[in-house]
Amino acid sequence: MTNSESSAIGNALQRFRETTHRIGAPLRTAWREKRLLRWAGYAFFAALVLWLVGWAWLARDLPDAETLLDYEPNLPSVVRGIDGEIVHRYERERRVELQFRDLPEQLMNAYISAEDETFWTHGGIDAGGFIGAVIDYVSKIGSGERAVGGSTITQQVAKNILVGNEYSVTRKLKEMILATRIEGVLSKQQIITLYLNEIPLGRRSYGVQAAARAYFDKDVDDLELHEMAYLAILPRAPEVYSRQANFDTARERRNWVLAQMEDNGFITEQQMQAAQAQPLGIIQGQRTERSADAGYFLEEVRRELIERFGEEAEDGRNSVYAGGLWVRTSLDTEMQDAARNSLRDAMLRYHGNRGWAGPVATLNPDNGDLTAQLRSSYLSINYEDWRVGVITALGSGSATIGFSDGEEYPLSNPADDMSVGDVVVASPSGNGWRLETIPSVSGGFLAIAPDSGRILAMQGGFDSRLGSFNRATQANRQPGSTIKPFVYATGLDNGMTPATLVPDSQYCYYQGANLGEKCFTNFGGSRGGGEYPMRYGLEQSKNLMTVHIAMDSGMEQVIDTFENLGIAGEGAYEPFPAFALGAGDTTVERMAAAYAALVNHGRLNDPTVIDYVQDRDGNVIYRADNRECTGCNMDEWDGGPMPRFGRTGRQVMDARTAFQIVNMLTGVVERGTATRLRDLDMPLFGKTGTSSGPTNAWFVGGSPDIVGATYLGFDQPRNMGGWIQGGNTAAPIFKQFVQETRDHWSGRPFLAPEGVRMVRVDRRTGRRVFDGWPSDEPTSAVIWEAFKPDTEPRRSQRQDEIDAMRELILAQLRRREDGPRMQGSAGEREDFAEEQGGIY
Repeated sequence: MTNSESSAIGNALQRFRETTHRIGAPLRTAWREKRLLRWAGYAFFAALVLWLVGWAWLARDLPDAETLLDYEPNLPSVVRGIDGEIVHRYERERRVELQFRDLPEQLMNAYISAEDETFWTHGGIDAGGFIGAVIDYVSKIGSGERAVGGSTITQQVAKNILVGNEYSVTRKLKEMILATRIEGVLSKQQIITLYLNEIPLGRRSYGVQAAARAYFDKDVDDLELHEMAYLAILPRAPEVYSRQANFDTARERRNWVLAQMEDNGFITEQQMQAAQAQPLGIIQGQRTERSADAGYFLEEVRRELIERFGEEAEDGRNSVYAGGLWVRTSLDTEMQDAARNSLRDAMLRYHGNRGWAGPVATLNPDNGDLTAQLRSSYLSINYEDWRVGVITALGSGSATIGFSDGEEYPLSNPADDMSVGDVVVASPSGNGWRLETIPSVSGGFLAIAPDSGRILAMQGGFDSRLGSFNRATQANRQPGSTIKPFVYATGLDNGMTPATLVPDSQYCYYQGANLGEKCFTNFGGSRGGGEYPMRYGLEQSKNLMTVHIAMDSGMEQVIDTFENLGIAGEGAYEPFPAFALGAGDTTVERMAAAYAALVNHGRLNDPTVIDYVQDRDGNVIYRADNRECTGCNMDEWDGGPMPRFGRTGRQVMDARTAFQIVNMLTGVVERGTATRLRDLDMPLFGKTGTSSGPTNAWFVGGSPDIVGATYLGFDQPRNMGGWIQGGNTAAPIFKQFVQETRDHWSGRPFLAPEGVRMVRVDRRTGRRVFDGWPSDEPTSAVIWEAFKPDTEPRRSQRQDEIDAMRELILAQLRRREDGPRMQGSAGEREDFAEEQGGIY
């Protein structure tokens, strides 16, 4: 082939390739684009699959949104007093659950404007807000800053209740999944109600009602517009916006919310401007929950609730701090205040001018800031203008006191034996503070309703904020002579009567080789002398007569009486005469219940502080009074006589014996050891008591309506001083209590039960009286005495019986050289026999 031919062929091939390239280029381009689209589709499909798989993987362990239909938030247990008023709450989270109808419209609008403008229209997720949150999150990666939430109100419900507050993309995705589920289960009204009840808003407040109380001390329906707007800024940073240092920032944010509300058409421009001009107006510091000053009583309630229902139940239902219990108690706040005042005043009277009694507690300076330690100790006091503080510095004749808020002041009168770290009480004085003292003596007081056992008031020391030990229920003390009525009751049940003559003479008994002989005396060391009616021994608190009654009746029977009345547990007391004079330990609560049983005709009611408990749905889950009443419901009543409840309590003593004791104990008030109560001018019974030392001063008594019991003494028993007696130390406590609660006392008399005969007798001799009548004068010799049938002094005797008795008495006198009235002539002895024979 020639060169020219080769060249022509080459040129032809080149043109063919160029032509082929020109023709195939669009085809190849189309093919490549098609392949790219195909791979893009594959990628999109793979991404979608991955998204769905990831969505399914994240959703696999998420809780069911339908659980919100039955969701029950943690709620405090609310305690009410005898009148139904709220007196306290047991809570760790402040929370009050509201219904949708209870939520003010503008309050909802404020939160919607601040948190979720499209709440009423979106399906759980706001796309615009979500994209903005993603961009913000990416831009802050590595900066340490937290991205804005971008969560709808529905998402926040999911976070607060179902997911938790973990800061992560995973949590946000889970939140979104649940938000869509929630929107399919709950209505918008239900969602926003859950949100406004659950949202944490600082100061231990959860929900808008608790926050309204914590920040403004108002209920939600009393809030002003600018206050609603302030609450709406708190979900973002409650602890920041509530600090005084950040008030300018909080005001700017609040005014932004108001502007959003105006922009959304919820308020007018004039309303916005007026609200923006308002100060924040929030309460400074932590608000103290309203509560009756009944710390000892409320602590008894709390202990019983925890024992019955638990402190923190796993599901939260019916537990004390989360179950939303409604607790009705027997607390009478007026009587509680009187009990507190009466006991405190007695403690202060006894302490007098003895000076500083020492610190109420001690903190260790080596453990850091003393005022911070004081703050965490929760020690405080509610008395006049006193405050609890801690000594932070000492100098030569000077001292500095610090308080839980961190403030420190000079102390004008430091004590010589004071140390840094001593927790003390002080009152304002000029530009500083003056040291006060909590008396070292203490005591307890308890008032109870005899017919039910309901405790009406309880004070277990100076102030429960200084220590929770309750001396009304927990302190075991010797009751002294307040136990004597139950010894006399044993005598009455074993053949004696109030007119029985009992020797007031020394009694000795042999205790064994190691202890030798034990001899008893009356108060003050007197060995007594003569014989007196039983009543006289109780009115004048004669130890020797009491021991004679106890030993004649049998100490085993006396101990049984103590146990039956609940004064002592089974086996706690031994059958020794000393226990008949109050040597055993008991509590104020036990003594009050035992005396209440005397008034209640021998029926003992166990003391109670809780009447009944309802769960959050209103169902009664516990009640102290379990009596059945057949036909009490209206649909059960057959039109016959109205149904009546039976009596409460257990019959532990003969009703007639109980009334006899009460009748004799009225004499203790009229002319015995409790005459300081006489000018109260109402039917009262009671008994004073002074234990050996004296270490305790007691009074127990009351009326048919109320029984009170009290003692005063040192926690570590020691001599209180020779002048101390129950009559001059404890009885005035009860008297002040009655005076401060006079409208609670009906003044009705003590009623005798069936089978009691009231007979006129001479109280000094026990003889029956026919020619005189009892008078209102306490010193009257003629009184009404209570007898069981056929035990009262007889009207007359046949002459031969009188002669025989006279001869018997003369014979006994001749044999008893140391007998009563042995001195004198034979004629005098015969006159005495004539006198004794004429008793009947």
